[in-house]
Amino acid sequence: MVQTKPISKTITSLDDLEERFNLRPTETEQFFPEWHQDLPELTDTETTTLDQIRNRFLRHRKRGSLAEGTINHLVISPLLTLAGLYDEPFFVTTEPEVELLLEDRDELLRGRIDTLVIQQQLWVLVVESKSTIAFSVALPQALTYMIGNPNPERPVYGLITNGDEFQFIKLLIQDNPQYDLSNIFSLLLPHRNQLYDIMRILKQIRQIMLQNSTD
Repeated sequence: MVQTKPISKTITSLDDLEERFNLRPTETEQFFPEWHQDLPELTDTETTTLDQIRNRFLRHRKRGSLAEGTINHLVISPLLTLAGLYDEPFFVTTEPEVELLLEDRDELLRGRIDTLVIQQQLWVLVVESKSTIAFSVALPQALTYMIGNPNPERPVYGLITNGDEFQFIKLLIQDNPQYDLSNIFSLLLPHRNQLYDIMRILKQIRQIMLQNSTD
């Protein structure tokens, strides 16, 4: 009999993930160049807006920890807007349900993605805002959601954040399931706005998806 289990309580470590899906970190150095190579430049308007987003976030953050909804309002939504991921041909949906059936284990894993960006029916970016759990837990859960990508022959990107820190993920399921991670970017670094780096990566992902749609 198939047991239905919540992803958030079932996949709490990379061991859980690797055991169920045979997913491993890539051994190929060039698997995920999108986060650091040939990144698009930012306009003056973009840098000014990113400074405003960071300053607004830090102003609220000084009062204490922020809830996931607040992080989404202050940072995630403005970033996706500025990156053009709310505009044609992309669509954003919040809390779509994901189901993964593991027949060999009689398990049905079920959960909801915080934010999903799609292009037509292709998944572009899975965003997970986890203010109350560590990246070590947020990462395997985000990867599990990404495995639900209905087009496993295409890579899917992820972004996990607790508000203070951000990390990008790339996953490819076809043939040999594997993933890689970017560096962790922090909004708390003094005298540096790492939203610049984050925005350049988002713009890169957008360009890649637009290019793929014309191939």
